[in-house]
Amino acid sequence: MNITQQIVNAIWLGGVYSLFALGYALVFSVLGVLNLAHSAVFMWGAFIGLVAVTQLNISVWAAIPVAMLVAGGIGIVLDVVAFAPLRRRNAPRISQLISSIGAAILLVNIAQLIFGTQPQRFPLGSIPSDPLEGLPIRITPIQIVILVVAVVLMAMLQYLVVRTRAGQAMRAVAFNQRVASLLGINSGNVFRITFFLAGALAGAAGVLFGLAYNTITPFMGDSVALKGLTVIVLGGLGNIQGAVVGGFVVAALEVFSIAIGGSNYREAFVFTLLFLILLFRPQGLVGQAAETRA
Repeated sequence: MNITQQIVNAIWLGGVYSLFALGYALVFSVLGVLNLAHSAVFMWGAFIGLVAVTQLNISVWAAIPVAMLVAGGIGIVLDVVAFAPLRRRNAPRISQLISSIGAAILLVNIAQLIFGTQPQRFPLGSIPSDPLEGLPIRITPIQIVILVVAVVLMAMLQYLVVRTRAGQAMRAVAFNQRVASLLGINSGNVFRITFFLAGALAGAAGVLFGLAYNTITPFMGDSVALKGLTVIVLGGLGNIQGAVVGGFVVAALEVFSIAIGGSNYREAFVFTLLFLILLFRPQGLVGQAAETRA
């Protein structure tokens, strides 16, 4: 086993997992509920990127912001349809969780009707897949692009949450929605911004994942959803920095488990980690015992 090669593989895959899990963490930090339709938005992001390349004839790099905008719009629709009506009725959070499951099923079924169930791929030549020459390990341009895009988007999210007025409003609502409303913050707008950002991150992660494996199906979000949940549990629910750390840890565990025991056991390794974290440190490795905020 080439340790250096596995580390490289874990780094770029960790970028995708972290980007995806950030959407989970962002919604949970502000609303205190898991959006289980997040994986369906991830899948739609991949398909939007594919359609942008094949139908609009734009480059895969230009397709990423297109997918982010559309996926962010889907995120807003999810909030308006599946979450906001329940919030207005003060429904328990479990109702919102169940509503998100229904929304996920609907989004997957719509994708099946439009795109079919067979795997689809980006056109040949649209993805630079040849490894870089002169290196002792295998690194492809797409892996570098995936990591760079993921890091840039994560840095932009951190800046937005910490340095901008929108981010301050999000943190205020996350801390206490009632007090934030008394201060003149429109919580409805904050929720929509949160869902847009989460959807945009999912859309970008979907395109990057589709580029990495060049296989896009309506069901591609299923396994990634469970890994994303593992990431945020590992990093601490609602902890944005923890989601980044957790993404790289889960990716490293998956990559090295494949190298050691083959691909048949990678899911077992990841979910064994999830079980152990829930059993011995349910607040996550990065979170604190009572922490559910960004």
